[in-house]
Amino acid sequence: MGRMGLSESDIEEIRQEVQFSKRPLIFYHDDPDGVSSYLLFLRAIGDGKGVIVKTRPNIDMKFIHKVEEYDPDRIFILDIAMVEQEFIDNANRPIVWIDHHGVMDRRKVKYFNPRIKDASDNVPVSTLSYQILERDIWIAMVGAVGDWTLPPFTDKFREKYPGLLPDDIKRPQDALFASPVGTLVKVFSFVLKGTTGDALKHVKLLSKIESPYEILEQQSEAGKKIYKRYLQINKPYEQLLNDIMRKVGKDRMIVYTYPENKMSFTGDVTNELLYRYPDKVILVGRVKDGEVKCSLRSPSSIVINSMLEKALSGIQGYGGGHEHACGVVVKHEQFKEFVDNLKKELTQEKPKIP
Repeated sequence: MGRMGLSESDIEEIRQEVQFSKRPLIFYHDDPDGVSSYLLFLRAIGDGKGVIVKTRPNIDMKFIHKVEEYDPDRIFILDIAMVEQEFIDNANRPIVWIDHHGVMDRRKVKYFNPRIKDASDNVPVSTLSYQILERDIWIAMVGAVGDWTLPPFTDKFREKYPGLLPDDIKRPQDALFASPVGTLVKVFSFVLKGTTGDALKHVKLLSKIESPYEILEQQSEAGKKIYKRYLQINKPYEQLLNDIMRKVGKDRMIVYTYPENKMSFTGDVTNELLYRYPDKVILVGRVKDGEVKCSLRSPSSIVINSMLEKALSGIQGYGGGHEHACGVVVKHEQFKEFVDNLKKELTQEKPKIP
């Protein structure tokens, strides 16, 4: 990986903010990278309150009451793609924002993003958090693998937790779907499902876990409760995955939608489908409130976020994300048109020069 991530001066500046914070408010994205980053900061500071940012990762004025109610000394924002200037202006607190999505231009905030110096430096925030805090390597590993990366501390993790990531695993997708670390990624993701109250309860339990074996082998009461929740959520997930796989055809795209009475698994299931069908573009959506909320994945040979932007032209909706992993929301009545647009973009794709 080389010298990627944050500079030494960035790391030292964030460490100073962590050191002086006694009562932080920590916003984080509702995925393994986000919750892992939150846990690392919470455990390093020893106190604080977390706020899960669900669905579209955007912090706007609807979150300002969280600041007013908790009265924090600092605000940390982790793995959130968008923060509105109006929120920053009205928070009236020091804000430290660490992200790895597209670079944003905001005032009155300490903003850290490795893409500022190198647009291709897509280092997960959990990896950046470990770079800063140098603790709880297993939590950081879960977040990094959850974002389809093997971080620079992979060998160090293997030494400390032999067997959780076998030496013959060389690709992040194999770590995610063919190792005990991948099971932990699913645990972290699945405990965020359901109501916000359910998610917060189980994230609090995660904050008490000292070893991954507490979860994988149910060695503590907290570990048993977390694993039980994982098994509850995994059952409908496997049912959804199997239903999609039964309907996979020869088309270049896998397109599947399901109703809101089923739990939201779009991000998780598109990741696994891409692993199982590495040459296909995957689009899975959940129909809710007249919209289809989708996760979109593509092979490494296809830069899907630029195609998504074109496919949304003339469509009521929004979307974006990384080069090969995006979120998108479109009106239900325009979903077919959107899919047709995306397929058109795929047919016009220029082949990569070897």
